Amino acid sequence: MGVTTFKGGVHPYEGKELAMDQPIQALTPKGLMVFPVSQHIGAPAKPIVAKGDHVLMGQKIAEAGGFVSAPVLSSVSGTVKSIEKVLTAGGALMDAIIIENDQQYEKIEGFGQDRDYTKLSREEIVNIVKDAGIVGLGGAGFPTAVKLMPKDPSKIDYFLVNGSECEPYLTSDYRDMLESPDELIGGLKVILSLFPNAKGKICIEDNKPEAIKLLSEKVKDEPNIEVVSLLTKYPEGGERQLMFAVTGRKINSSMLPADVGVIVDNVDTVISIYKAVCKSTPLVRRILTVTGDAVVNPGNFNVPLGTNYQELVDAAGGFKDDPAKIICGGTMMGNPMFKLDVPIGKNTSSIVALLEDEVLEEPTTACIKCGRCVNVCPSNLAPTLLLNDALMRNVDAFMELNGMECISCGCCSYVCPAKRPITASIKTMKLYSKDVLRKRAAEEKKREERAAAEKAHEKTEAPAEPKKEEVKKA
Repeated sequence: MGVTTFKGGVHPYEGKELAMDQPIQALTPKGLMVFPVSQHIGAPAKPIVAKGDHVLMGQKIAEAGGFVSAPVLSSVSGTVKSIEKVLTAGGALMDAIIIENDQQYEKIEGFGQDRDYTKLSREEIVNIVKDAGIVGLGGAGFPTAVKLMPKDPSKIDYFLVNGSECEPYLTSDYRDMLESPDELIGGLKVILSLFPNAKGKICIEDNKPEAIKLLSEKVKDEPNIEVVSLLTKYPEGGERQLMFAVTGRKINSSMLPADVGVIVDNVDTVISIYKAVCKSTPLVRRILTVTGDAVVNPGNFNVPLGTNYQELVDAAGGFKDDPAKIICGGTMMGNPMFKLDVPIGKNTSSIVALLEDEVLEEPTTACIKCGRCVNVCPSNLAPTLLLNDALMRNVDAFMELNGMECISCGCCSYVCPAKRPITASIKTMKLYSKDVLRKRAAEEKKREERAAAEKAHEKTEAPAEPKKEEVKKA
């Protein structure tokens, strides 16, 4: 169907064979449940419970703090022990609601009841998704209800289900597609009911033939849904890359896919929409992979939100030996973890534990100007030049080279023979540049306000011109 991939990209070792054949196991947590109030992009949620309150599974414990925000719901029943700051997987201290799990899993009224989405209005469906606390489960954590409310729904041509799962080692989306195909298709049907002119495309890399075969058979009689097989290449699952590969449409960092008639959501997000709308079940769990050569029994798990990462690793048999590196997410875009005593949230990810850290074992040398980083960059940038600007803290030059368009995929660092920290440096430079530009804008605004005030002052202090009669007398 035309374009089936994108320019650039790399083919790292996949490592998926470690967990891809392991069915999803349900994990029942035993320790305290910790719910950070910010598990999404946007304003933090606001706690609506207090110490000593008894809560039920599925109960809202923190409400959305703004338009771009999402509520937090309890995944267990129990008693609120405290509201205090905790360390999160991303390394930040954050307010969190801590609940003593009573192991009873008493649910709120109506939890799990069937519901016919065809009898619901567009507004009702969007509000259900919002109240269910659903955010993008592919890593970004953007509140899903906001995605489902573009300015003009009639201008949305495509809804893409991102089933690429291009990150090495991770297999939770693959297992979701194999084990919950009807829920995935059901969620897509719910979404398409909101967009009268949209077609649904389930996008899967061709290294997952079983998922492609199963879902293709399931949707063969669905006129508005098809399965798209994509070339296996990292980062095929990046929103911009996937969108271009399937539709040929492009966006930049200042745009959203909806600006060009496209909406993209991860597999588990679409399944969560089905659960919320059709099964009255809010987002209270995540499907995660625990894998890597340091893990005793790599596998995929259905984990209640708020569970401690240590319990998840224990469920996989623990580690064979002390890992040289533990990564939250995949090996390309994941973040290193320095402790497992942190909670699992909507915006956290799978764990990859490795016995060797190849990055640390290879020394960094000078750039040899080979151009490999330029060839593989999916954003058509010049990473080696951006690295130089990042090291020099040259914001203007960095902006001229479109540095803000970097998606931090890591392809440049992966192919660099000199092992230079290209991705990390550019990522840091993007944050630095945003801060500098924000300060410049604030200073410019102050200058304009001062100039306006001085002009107004000069006008009030200026002597009045003499009247015509006074001029004649003189």
